[in-house]
Amino acid sequence: MRSITRAGLRAIGLLAATGALCAAATVPAMADEPGTTWQPELSEGTGNGVVVSPDGARFDRSTAFGAPADEGDTESSADPAEVVPTGLLTLAPHTLDTPTREVDSRLVADTPHGSTASVDVRGKRAGGGWTEWIPAEGSRTELPEAVTEVQGRLVLTATGAADPTVREVTLTATPSAGAEGEPLTEAAPRSYSVFATREGLVGGTTANGHKIVNRDRFVALPSRRALSANGKTDYSVKVCAPNGRCAIAPVWDIGPWNTKDDYWNPSNERQMWKDLPQGVPQAAAARNGHNGGKDQFGRKVANPAGIDLGDGIFWDVLGLKDNSQVQVDYLWTGSQRLSAIRTEGAPDVQILARPETGAESVGIAVDATEVPVQCTSGAFVRIGDGQYLPTTAFAGLPGDVPACDAPAAPTPSDASAAGPTPAAPSAPGASAAPGGSAAPAASGGSTSPAASGGTAAPAASGGTAAQAAAGSAAPAAPAGPAASPAPGGSATSPAPGGSAGAAGSPAPAAPSAPAGAAPASPAPSPSGADRPGTGAPAAGGSTAGTPSPGPTPTPAPTSDVPDGASQAARVMPGSAQRAPSGTP
Repeated sequence: MRSITRAGLRAIGLLAATGALCAAATVPAMADEPGTTWQPELSEGTGNGVVVSPDGARFDRSTAFGAPADEGDTESSADPAEVVPTGLLTLAPHTLDTPTREVDSRLVADTPHGSTASVDVRGKRAGGGWTEWIPAEGSRTELPEAVTEVQGRLVLTATGAADPTVREVTLTATPSAGAEGEPLTEAAPRSYSVFATREGLVGGTTANGHKIVNRDRFVALPSRRALSANGKTDYSVKVCAPNGRCAIAPVWDIGPWNTKDDYWNPSNERQMWKDLPQGVPQAAAARNGHNGGKDQFGRKVANPAGIDLGDGIFWDVLGLKDNSQVQVDYLWTGSQRLSAIRTEGAPDVQILARPETGAESVGIAVDATEVPVQCTSGAFVRIGDGQYLPTTAFAGLPGDVPACDAPAAPTPSDASAAGPTPAAPSAPGASAAPGGSAAPAASGGSTSPAASGGTAAPAASGGTAAQAAAGSAAPAAPAGPAASPAPGGSATSPAPGGSAGAAGSPAPAAPSAPAGAAPASPAPSPSGADRPGTGAPAAGGSTAGTPSPGPTPTPAPTSDVPDGASQAARVMPGSAQRAPSGTP
């Protein structure tokens, strides 16, 4: 970041004179550089923790976010030296005449001691979605692919008494050697099994400035690289519970635990914790000794959470009674075509188990989220295996969406010739051992629970096995015929009534996102009136139907949490649920 700072100036006249000299010195230099240069209007920006006035964009500590807080372990418990209050201001996007992969950023800013001003940059992909926000290194940001639309985001921080102010932003895009183009093949988004907690705290403020309402429907991830602006859905996830129910919801907050843990990215691309395998949240690794068992703020990690769920997602949509392992698809990481949901005023739309009116609901898609479009079946669009939305739920669909190929039903003679259908073979360690981690699915794949006492390494997008954490083994699950889901799209479900097991029972390994196979029911987590996340109030959302009770598989014998980067860790009584940071 090339920043022209004025922190040491003492007189108004000197300030103005120096600004003029800096501008005069800067503009000719840019004229010699190839590319397109523009200056976004600060007054058109939106965000949280930043106030825009005629003097510029000033850091606002009253609305800035710091360390993600927990109900039982508040932000004040973090090491003050590690907490950096941060404000974000998203600037207007800019369309280019030629593609670029490199953007240079320059600021005219006042940055007193203990404060910083920098820029994140992203680009719009050929398929219509955005890349993640990439923090500038020095003055340069390199995007993952050539784009013709670029957007900047101011990042202001302050740990001292004085606040930084940015007066001017100049961005320069260097033409790329390669042209922007459509991806040759569609790649499914990255998908990992992670531990989920409930966000809670109605009335709090998220990192993007959203005021949390009762039964809210959004999620939080521990990195600002995938944070959507308030009210926007640029970054969304599909999260599926062990009972087969799923929700597609936007990322509106940062957490749990960390703020620089983009664990879904390859290790060499992670902003922090590059020593961990792809797909393993640092909080999960900390439960097994990573970083001394602490998060980036020096707090002792009480649960291995990699995602937080708004109360409406947690209780009403997924039907969770307690913290749980879930399967998460990070939708912006794939190259599948995405189309936006438009509900005409409703908060969400029901995902149906079959392409027909009146079919069972297997989840919801929040309004304005962009969902993967696979094919059409009459008046319905398939967005996943056993997951359909009506075409009327979309603002618009691509003109080349193919029709779904319906497999032919077997004839009685075919069935007789084939003989009795063999039972599906069990994967090694199908009943997840306590502390064992489900191997995150490769794109479009399924997870394989670790054998008793072991840890399965996450598989990277495309099916490449990620590096296993120290002391971990990754047994392969044999392929076999998929089990049929229970009516309503729900698979084997928890014991009726959500009855809890003994305190200290392990968190389950999660199944893959429903792909026709019925995920195994989790072993119940400890619950009780004194435990956060238990005893869900009566559902008040629009989700129709609940999973049908089914046979519960016998859990594996209890064992201690193993060493390594296990994602599924024992939930100890009193583990704090995540709560939003910010001003209530």
